[in-house]
Amino acid sequence: MPIQSARGAASAKGFGFTAGGVKPLDIDYLVVAGGGAGGDWPGGGGGAGGYRTSFPGGTKLTLTDKITTITVGAGGTNDTSPDAGQKGGDSSIGTALVSAGGGTGGGNPGAPFWNGGSGGGGGHTAPSQGSGNVPPTSPPQGNPGGNTPPGFQAGGGGGASGAGTPAGPMTSGTGGPGGPGANNSITGSPVTYAGGGGGGCYWRGTTGGGGGSGGGGNAAPGSPSTEAPFGTGSDGSVNTGGGGGSGGTSGKGGSGIVIIRVPGPTAPVGLAVAPGTNTLTTLTGGDKLATFTVSGTLTI
Repeated sequence: MPIQSARGAASAKGFGFTAGGVKPLDIDYLVVAGGGAGGDWPGGGGGAGGYRTSFPGGTKLTLTDKITTITVGAGGTNDTSPDAGQKGGDSSIGTALVSAGGGTGGGNPGAPFWNGGSGGGGGHTAPSQGSGNVPPTSPPQGNPGGNTPPGFQAGGGGGASGAGTPAGPMTSGTGGPGGPGANNSITGSPVTYAGGGGGGCYWRGTTGGGGGSGGGGNAAPGSPSTEAPFGTGSDGSVNTGGGGGSGGTSGKGGSGIVIIRVPGPTAPVGLAVAPGTNTLTTLTGGDKLATFTVSGTLTI
């Protein structure tokens, strides 16, 4: 769902230019934060990074600075301590718009960073799921993780389009799947972003939760013979903001992405991105597309 974002104020300098001599530029955007790591065995799935967009049909964001800093949030790391992983990093366009990093999955015995753009799933011994849309935006930038009732496995992390699934019963159920991500065509083709990570399993021979569509990582399966850490959870996919899956070693969150679309008729001649890892392309119809896979700058 497109975000309704207020236009930034521009200081007048004759004929609609700002104080810095730049004509204000209206853009469409997609800003996805880094996903949270999965919780260590038997932990919840990592929450997806916050997902905010104006495309299609939302209120455009107005840029008034010649150079705008673009931040692409890193995925949360998988710690070796029992406090499980870390939440994802925020992504942003200057100071005007921020998407919050995804929360980490509940670990064993607990994790301090459950809340985020989407929340991490509850763990087997840390059952409280993380809240999504933290801090709050309208429309919401994400959803909560799945909870873990007593005697159950672990819940999936929340995704951009839905909450993580609660865990199944300990001896017969599976870890909760991650919440689904959101589909967006700002690039000219549909791509799904910000899926939650799969929740882990405690009981021998049971199945970990699958990652949500949009880059969520799968949880590792349970040990075939005993209740013990077994296998490594999958990482969230790079530049999707997907949450990491739980495992004996939890999966890392996927890094975020920032995409800016400038209408062809208003695109400045000097439009540029840096560093060179990021790209500036022209779409069919003439719109300019700036894609940031790493932090950098946009020059207008």
